[in-house]
Amino acid sequence: MPELVLWDIDHTLMATRGLGGHLWADAFEQVTGVPLREQADVTGSTERVILRETARLHDIPYSDDLFTRFADALGAVHVRRAAELRERGHALPGAVALLAALAGRGVHQSVVTGNVRAAAEVKLAVFGLDAYLSLDDGAYGEDGDQRPELLRAALTRSGTEAGDAVFLGDTPADVAGGRTAGVRVVAVATGRTPAAELLAAGASTVLESLSDTARVLMAIGA
Repeated sequence: MPELVLWDIDHTLMATRGLGGHLWADAFEQVTGVPLREQADVTGSTERVILRETARLHDIPYSDDLFTRFADALGAVHVRRAAELRERGHALPGAVALLAALAGRGVHQSVVTGNVRAAAEVKLAVFGLDAYLSLDDGAYGEDGDQRPELLRAALTRSGTEAGDAVFLGDTPADVAGGRTAGVRVVAVATGRTPAAELLAAGASTVLESLSDTARVLMAIGA
């Protein structure tokens, strides 16, 4: 049984059904004064990278200060529109049951996500997932540009060796990040990437969903 299970958030545990993009655009315009015309590719990326590349698309100079102000604005807009997020989005089928089952077996759980922490906390709370997760042991968009950095940060914070952890995500970047960090990856084809591509990327196991709790627990090794 792993000591630690780490979860990606978007399209792994939940879906915002398009609202996330609107919240991002809102925060972007707040801090830059420029309406969002085009957003850089978000699949498997982190907010820092997405902001940097999106700013470039709008000929806006990027800086650490810009990211800090953006992270604050993005967290605030998630708080402000939490009720709308609850109405439009949803936890993915099986997510709550699986988190509860792992918690019942004494497995420590946290998140590794490209979201900034304030936004991640709102999303998890809105869908009733936060009660099962030790969020102080996770890693977020503030912690680095790439998944390996985030995974290593979460391992350090939780005091866990890479070989004693399992990471669940839905993108090739999640798979590659886990492999680079030495963490076994169980991929779920609940996002935009087909199962065959996740398997080709090097996931140890690929599941179509989280709906079958027993099957997912077996894949995790719990």
